[in-house]
Amino acid sequence: MRFVIAYIGAAITMGVLDVLWLTLANGRLYRPVIGSLMADKPDLRPALAFYVIYLVGIVFFAIAPGLKADSLVKTAVSGAVLGLVAYATYDLTNQATLKVWATHITLIDMAWGAFLTTVAAVAGHLLARRFS
Repeated sequence: MRFVIAYIGAAITMGVLDVLWLTLANGRLYRPVIGSLMADKPDLRPALAFYVIYLVGIVFFAIAPGLKADSLVKTAVSGAVLGLVAYATYDLTNQATLKVWATHITLIDMAWGAFLTTVAAVAGHLLARRFS
């Protein structure tokens, strides 16, 4: 039950923050540079699949080790590393293979991924510790 609570807490946190980020960054950051690659309307099915899978990764690689060690710092550091690596994989691959990908998008996304994953992992950790 502890990991279910952690998953739900991380999911709510990540969902709220990422909706805000994507709403704010879409027109200012992404569309001016990669607008020609973007769909008019996002396909929510693969987006949902990403969140489901990525949240499993957050619980497995960040929250569970932090809970086991009874260390919020371990959860936060593991979350930051996971976010940085995951978002770097996506962005650096795009930068290497697409004509219109910009370095500033890569750097901002990597920072966002580290921040978002850290906050989601910490929220999941705190909720799991509080309610289980």
